[in-house]
Amino acid sequence: MKKKVISIMLTSVMALGLFAGTVSADENEVYMFISQPEYADAITELIDAYKEVAPDVTINYETTQNDYPTLLKAKLNSGEVPDIFSSTSGKEIDVYREYSYDLSGQPLEETMLPSVASAMASTEEGGGLYGIAIKGNYFGLVYNNGIFDELGLEAPETVEDLKAACEAISAAGYTPFTTGYAEWWVFKHVFQHFLAPAAESAGVTVAELVQQFERGEAKIADLPEIYNNFFDFIDLTLQYGDDKPLETDLSGELAAYGGGTAAMVVGQGAWIESDSLAIDPELQVGFSGYPVTDDPAQCQVISGSDQALHVAKDSDALQATLDFVNWWYTSDYGISWFTDVAGVVPPVATDAESEFEVIKQGSALEEEKGAAPLGVCYSTDSWWQKFGELMQDYISGTADKDATCAAIEENWAAIDGAQ
Repeated sequence: MKKKVISIMLTSVMALGLFAGTVSADENEVYMFISQPEYADAITELIDAYKEVAPDVTINYETTQNDYPTLLKAKLNSGEVPDIFSSTSGKEIDVYREYSYDLSGQPLEETMLPSVASAMASTEEGGGLYGIAIKGNYFGLVYNNGIFDELGLEAPETVEDLKAACEAISAAGYTPFTTGYAEWWVFKHVFQHFLAPAAESAGVTVAELVQQFERGEAKIADLPEIYNNFFDFIDLTLQYGDDKPLETDLSGELAAYGGGTAAMVVGQGAWIESDSLAIDPELQVGFSGYPVTDDPAQCQVISGSDQALHVAKDSDALQATLDFVNWWYTSDYGISWFTDVAGVVPPVATDAESEFEVIKQGSALEEEKGAAPLGVCYSTDSWWQKFGELMQDYISGTADKDATCAAIEENWAAIDGAQ
């Protein structure tokens, strides 16, 4: 898989009065090691804006996507804990709690949306706020509305609608899907849409169904929304998708979608809109839920904050790090950064309206049909990375569906059941 690592050294200044007395170089040097390279440019702008605020803090920013959980754990085990590091929200808040500073009572808590704060809170005794979010988010099916309009198609809401749309799009000379299956995280974004109706049919919440998998009790073969519909969807994307799906990464998806050759983008969300429009400013961005069953009501977008940033509790630059994240969440620039620069759903209270179509359409769809649960936050990224690798084996033909399901069940219990 392609590994994208961006290292950025930027010097910024601290506002007058943030520090009392003289500080050492270590206390002024913040190491930020996070996933989500899709926000590298936006975070660079954030840090660049911060350096105009005051005198002498160095923010060393490094980001990678592939193998991030493994790389982070190697750093933690060696005692080299980044001053700011990332994880999935929800379950992983407690996984990394021992390394994280409790942000309860910090100024940023006053601007953080309650729905975001709940995903950043510890469920262990004593509670506490152990994360902040780069973004809220909408997950769903991004599509080229220009192609759909040209062919007289509506966004598909059922499995049969989706199959019919693929046939029409293919017949017109377009590629129905671009998949990005070189990226392990694409699979978790898709799978959570099928996890929601599976839980509903089983009469449990998504969280409860995930716990059953962790205990080794749930069987995919008993959940047709996963055993049939999810795997059928993957097969459909292979039939009507990229020539080399396991070699197509995020940049490949952007090229196909932004270049107007692919009608639908698998496993992505609001974060691709800006880069897609940079390829084609006239691109008509469409957004919908995934058609997961034959019930249109279950074709829902997913909203929530899926990623958390932690502040290391034993950081040598703790005060500098806290000053930075508090400025991010409370300053006029920091709050406007979410909509105006990053183009994401703000995790903070603001009256600003986004100009991004995915966010506007996602918000309208959530109001109209509700949103499905944010399933990715109930499991760790260590598990999700393994899940992605198992699905890549399925796509390559190394394992058939039943072998893949058995491996999913075994590894879910072994990895997250032990947490």
